Amino acid sequence: MSDSVYKVIELVGTSSKSWEHAAATAVERASTTLHDLRIAEVTEQDVQIKDGKIELYRTKLKVSFKFKK
Repeated sequence: MSDSVYKVIELVGTSSKSWEHAAATAVERASTTLHDLRIAEVTEQDVQIKDGKIELYRTKLKVSFKFKK
């Protein structure tokens, strides 16, 4: 097994449906420009509220991807 280096970035995904959908949105969008995504760790979840109702789910993630040689 060869040595590897990974970069970790932070993303925030949003959704009007759920925290899970917000996380999926962030990962899917990131995968269009970043390759070889490895791990996504949920670090924070919150919601935006309007008129006493949840308007938007937000999921903050740390995502890692492998550096190419």
